[in-house]
Amino acid sequence: MIQVSVADRPTRKSNFSRKRKEERERKREGRKKMEKHTATPRPKAEATSSNSSKTIVNDVSTEYVSAISGFFQKVGVSHSNSIPDFCNNKYFYSHLIRDAIKPDQVLRGRITCLLTVTPVLANFYASLHGGAMAAIAEMLSIACARTVVAEDKDIFLGDMSISYLSGAPIHAEVMVDCSVVKSGRNLTVVAMEFKVKKTGQLTYTAHATFYNMPIAKL
Repeated sequence: MIQVSVADRPTRKSNFSRKRKEERERKREGRKKMEKHTATPRPKAEATSSNSSKTIVNDVSTEYVSAISGFFQKVGVSHSNSIPDFCNNKYFYSHLIRDAIKPDQVLRGRITCLLTVTPVLANFYASLHGGAMAAIAEMLSIACARTVVAEDKDIFLGDMSISYLSGAPIHAEVMVDCSVVKSGRNLTVVAMEFKVKKTGQLTYTAHATFYNMPIAKL
């Protein structure tokens, strides 16, 4: 039988003091790291010319430059295919989306379009970006709702749900089928399906609910 004296046993008070000391040390180290990080001067940016929006940033690691350049090259943007200055305007994003869409059929309560996944709409994984997909769904759902809602009525998007089932690769052609599933006095519901034209695979589905604003009577 092994006997342990009371003096050899660590007391609860000493354990608590040791933990408090370790916690203070960790906080002190964290403050030192934060001060070191904030003390690092930011890189200076210098404009190449007064008429250009391009900037050259000094003291940037070549590793970061290589990673950013590789990303743009992967999505189809390079030095030979650089983004022109006229793209930096208020409505350019809408034009960016419209250029990828070609109307196929427009009927009352139904619209079909052909969507081409261009490199500027792709993500890091070389497929249609989720944000671009949402913008396209919103634009087409508004156009479809307008086939049954008169122009003198204002509508606004109240709800939209999107299911990302699979990815549409770059340069793929996607058939978009939009149809009005419900249209009443106060709201209009549009359903959309996105299928790859070559394989017929369903890639995305979306539902949009629009609220109809009543006409003001004076």
